[in-house]
Amino acid sequence: MNHSLNSIRAAGMLAACIALAPSASDAAVKICTFPGSPSAALDRSVAQAVFARANIAATFVSHGIGEGDDDGVSLHELDKTLARDCDVIAGFPRSTVADASGSKMQFSRGYLRAGYVSIEAPGVELNDAAKRTVAATYASPAQLIAVQQHDITLDLENTSASTVDAVANGRARRAIVWYPAVVAYRRAHPEHSFTVATADSPYADWHLAFAFGDRSAPLRPRIDDALTSMTNEGRLQAMTKLWTLPVQTASAARYLDTPSAASSMHSGFMLADANAARAGRFIKVANEGGAEPPTFEQAQTTHGKTLYSSSCAKCHGAQLQGVTAPALQGPSFAPPSNSHLTLGGIFTYMTTNMPADRPGKMKDQDYADIMAFLLMSNGYKPGGPKMTADSARASKLPLNAGPAR
Repeated sequence: MNHSLNSIRAAGMLAACIALAPSASDAAVKICTFPGSPSAALDRSVAQAVFARANIAATFVSHGIGEGDDDGVSLHELDKTLARDCDVIAGFPRSTVADASGSKMQFSRGYLRAGYVSIEAPGVELNDAAKRTVAATYASPAQLIAVQQHDITLDLENTSASTVDAVANGRARRAIVWYPAVVAYRRAHPEHSFTVATADSPYADWHLAFAFGDRSAPLRPRIDDALTSMTNEGRLQAMTKLWTLPVQTASAARYLDTPSAASSMHSGFMLADANAARAGRFIKVANEGGAEPPTFEQAQTTHGKTLYSSSCAKCHGAQLQGVTAPALQGPSFAPPSNSHLTLGGIFTYMTTNMPADRPGKMKDQDYADIMAFLLMSNGYKPGGPKMTADSARASKLPLNAGPAR
């Protein structure tokens, strides 16, 4: 998160009475947005309207959250930011695979679904290499979604804007990208249109919400009430219409190989018809078929936990609950069957792309020990020979059904 989500990284002392009913300008609730986010302008507009509806004086803090870096932002850093610089973060991305549930923060109801999508630019001339290329934003959920696809060349871009640009300018046939980035690009380049299809992945579905620190937590019910009333009036939908995902059906097919002739225009985008999509050709997202999990030793899970704590927990959470990267326990690690992720696929992704600040730089056996720790954390039992990088990489185990308990 992406992230777009990979660039997301959150004031002064407020008395309790100020938090409950600030009125003077010096008592206003301080709101931060993520300055690197494509939706920052929308987040600010929604925050202004919602806090005004809730009769809460608010001011925006420009320095609260920096641009961040490739290895994300930890819950500790966000908690500290909320305690020191901001009272509320607008535009906080939430997902079932990375819900920040282990933090001190509380969250409002979502005000915008802002998931990841697959886009193409019809009519753009592609060379042979570009026809096999899929662009994605580095160190974001987009990369995790794109890496599941087979027989492609992966083009990792540093920003969500450059990811969209890779499709617009013919460097890639398609891109997996956060939808607000597509909207932002279209606003800056209205001459471009894109086909948009749902990215059918557990890592694709995200919502924007307000995050509250300890002192501002009493405001959350009032903000939820304001969001509810604005929704009932249609005002929130009017404010977010341009940013709303055009693909509304959750059962939309996976990544389209070709645009449908039955596509229709929606706010400057061509929306792929779901029925036509189901009749089209799709890129497979992982290997099919089952297999027994590779064996692993108890001792290597202990070492793997230590390595995880030092190299992975900042983004994925100390309890594997997900922070600015997906959770690695439960449905996130073993997603619904339509994702077809395999242990070997996840291991290959991990060894080439993680940790985000030094991808692929750990020893092969260290990666295997981390994978053993992840398997144990998801209910697999240690036993048999030690897991090696080769045995993990070769595993065809589909991570869409729980192991025998």
